[in-house]
Amino acid sequence: MNLRLKAILQRDWAKAALCSVLATYIRLVHITSRWEIRGGDVPARLWDKGSPFILAYWHGRIMMMPYCWRRGVPFRMLASNHPDGQLISRTVRHLGIDSIAGSTSRGGVGAMRAILKSLESGIYVGFTPDGPRGPRMRVKLGVIQTARLSGMPILPCAVAVKGRRILSSWDRFIVARPFTRGVFIWDEPITVARDASDETIEATRRLLEERLNAITAEADRMVGTTPVEPAPAPVVAEDDDETSPPRAAAGRP
Repeated sequence: MNLRLKAILQRDWAKAALCSVLATYIRLVHITSRWEIRGGDVPARLWDKGSPFILAYWHGRIMMMPYCWRRGVPFRMLASNHPDGQLISRTVRHLGIDSIAGSTSRGGVGAMRAILKSLESGIYVGFTPDGPRGPRMRVKLGVIQTARLSGMPILPCAVAVKGRRILSSWDRFIVARPFTRGVFIWDEPITVARDASDETIEATRRLLEERLNAITAEADRMVGTTPVEPAPAPVVAEDDDETSPPRAAAGRP
């Protein structure tokens, strides 16, 4: 990127203008495209009852995810403090979605508390369980621990579009094109007991990962595109994962 342009984009007014343009483009894609929803009765049952849940979706599919949501239902998205995360946060604000700054990574006790407070007050929360830095399409423990602490279910959701450009970023971010065909797929809720053992938590993490990858691949196939492959599974112990909340925040000794 040109150094002069990069310097301009560091200014707050330029960031604000860029986010407004991005939000306008997302609206354009949505209103010019044909959309199908599979499994929409699953979130509808909980929306109708006013029962909060945790929405889980892959980081690379975040662009069109605001339109999976029922208008008027309170929703907050977890966004990292990284510049890219704040760019996303400011963009989706134009689309009527608030954000919680931070992550459930090391030092993320404040973010975890804000998430739990939101859920307790009836506000739904969205997670990218492979964010903020990957590996791509691999679930980290933060979302599982949030479900355990809050008692709220996790609902996986995927989106795919036929007209797309796949960026070379770690998440293979998908930029949707206008005048295309898209599909949203919801899956059944996944719950985590408050007294779940470490083995159960890990099994639930794998289950969410498998379900999210399955519906994401199915969504890609439905619109006639080649599914994006997950990154190789990490070899480090999940207990050391950067998205795991500190033991104290998780209510464990």
